[in-house]
Amino acid sequence: MTLKDKPGIKKFVLLFLLSGLVFLAGMNSSFIERFYSDGLYQAISVAQRFLSSIFPFALGDFLYLLLVLYALRSIYLFFRKLSQKKLKSEDRINVPLQLLNFFLILYLVFKILWGLNYSRPSISKRLGISDGKYNTTELVLLGEYFIDKLNTLQHLKKENYNVDELESKAKEAYDLMKKNNAFFQYRSPSVKAVLNSWIVTKIGIEGYYNPLSGEANVNMRLPAVSLPFVTCHEIAHQLGIGREDEANLIGYLTAIHSTDENFRYSAAYNMLRSILFEIRIKSPEDYQRLYASINPETIKDFKAERAFWQKYNSDMYGYMGIALDGFLKLNNQAKGADSYQDIVIWLYNIHKKELIQRQKLKTLQP
Repeated sequence: MTLKDKPGIKKFVLLFLLSGLVFLAGMNSSFIERFYSDGLYQAISVAQRFLSSIFPFALGDFLYLLLVLYALRSIYLFFRKLSQKKLKSEDRINVPLQLLNFFLILYLVFKILWGLNYSRPSISKRLGISDGKYNTTELVLLGEYFIDKLNTLQHLKKENYNVDELESKAKEAYDLMKKNNAFFQYRSPSVKAVLNSWIVTKIGIEGYYNPLSGEANVNMRLPAVSLPFVTCHEIAHQLGIGREDEANLIGYLTAIHSTDENFRYSAAYNMLRSILFEIRIKSPEDYQRLYASINPETIKDFKAERAFWQKYNSDMYGYMGIALDGFLKLNNQAKGADSYQDIVIWLYNIHKKELIQRQKLKTLQP
């Protein structure tokens, strides 16, 4: 080991210790909630969104591209040296150290900018939503409840909002929710269309949060019925929600209480999809009966969405098929016939009073 190696080793030790501290901090959910999610992250995320909103394009996608180009350039230079036999003896230590340091820096940046939010307690507890399990009868009642919601909204004209309109209307919906719970405060909105929607769609992505820029990125190639809910879902990630089902919960609560009927329809539509998934597993007979009661406009939306994913991504197409023709591969379900999606459990508990009332009315009917 030479003197030239020491700076790289010192840097590695420092980064390794910092990574260890961040990892240990993430094991204490209450600490993360208080000091990071409700503290440091709020300042970081607002600053990120303020800066990224200045740019008319998805800044985070551009930063990702620069990161990939930097990595490719480093790999190219390394192998060029190797092929030309210009690799010095100290490079045998320096190159692996540089690689390790690079990954440690990425880890720290990800965790500090957003990733520690995965360690916070479930947002359902903060909102006072129970996680009590439902039985099949209650699940079917939940499906009927959401079908009724969609059947009352079927008359609306599906609006093809652009990304600025989606941002504006989602911000209005979050502002309404903020009146009852400060968690929904959404400052410095920054919602962007993904730079390459074709590639993103081929991968099967509807939207994503970019930790480097703090942007909520929406795949504007999606059918219009999906975009309002997807926008509210991605904004939930901006507010510090890491887990997908929890982002679905926040996205649903926000969109379903919007003054815009298209947002309410999109929320109910996307939730019914998850509910039908569960019903198809637990009670195929009830699934067929419920499916027959869905209004023609919503059926048309389901079929259009399925055709969309059939065109671009076969895996997503298979998932859409569950709600449309009973296609189901139980061996791909980790929980098998007892499959529970957290979002469906929360939906059941949110609307439990309405479901009890619905059950009472059913028993009174001759």
